[in-house]
Amino acid sequence: MTNRLAVVTGAGAGIGLAVAERLGAAGLRVVLIDRDRDALARLAPAAWMAERLALDITDAAAVATSFDGVAERHGPVGVLVNNAGIAALHPFLDHPLDAWERVMAVNVTGAFLCAQAAGRQMARAGWGRIVNIASVSGVRASPGRAAYGTSKAAIIGLTRQMAVELAGFGITANAVAPGATETDLVQRHHTTATREGFNAATPDGRYAAPSEIAEAVAFLASEVAGHVNGVVLPVDGGFLAAGILQ
Repeated sequence: MTNRLAVVTGAGAGIGLAVAERLGAAGLRVVLIDRDRDALARLAPAAWMAERLALDITDAAAVATSFDGVAERHGPVGVLVNNAGIAALHPFLDHPLDAWERVMAVNVTGAFLCAQAAGRQMARAGWGRIVNIASVSGVRASPGRAAYGTSKAAIIGLTRQMAVELAGFGITANAVAPGATETDLVQRHHTTATREGFNAATPDGRYAAPSEIAEAVAFLASEVAGHVNGVVLPVDGGFLAAGILQ
């Protein structure tokens, strides 16, 4: 993987930052994208950081311009990790439309736009890896997650669609579906009751560290994963596999 260029969205903190660091350790040059300019500015410089780029991934024109600029400055994108995402937790009957639309715009449309922009560069190069961050919430429903869970289910469908359509260009598309993971987003949205519920339903009884998600992403982004395509890989401590645990 040495000297390939990776782009990671939502890289200012949490899973995105852990993924960027892991890919950097594998020898990639990494462009870190986040809409939070201050979060990017707070990151300590590292030799593997090609660039820190503030970008709203829901802005189609800005995405196209930014990815073209990245290619001009650093060469074509070889690895894209679509990690940027937001959540809005509301009861289904009271879910605000604007919150629904914002979640879909960031979690689904943003990933679509970035994958198109990066995918065109990968297609010209004849090689590429796209890894989308889905969620166990895209497979199993939970209260309050009408928008978030549906957006992650859409990411799983989008991953499979890209796997089929892009394979002929030497591009693979896979998804990682984290279970409960210790991130700022989770700490804001998971109540004590939610934590107890996840831990009770997870065979190993704990939340993941962002670095554990990053290891799965690094495998799917690697040279050796060339025949792995269209897969959704849970990193959830057995949450999706579990039935009654007691």
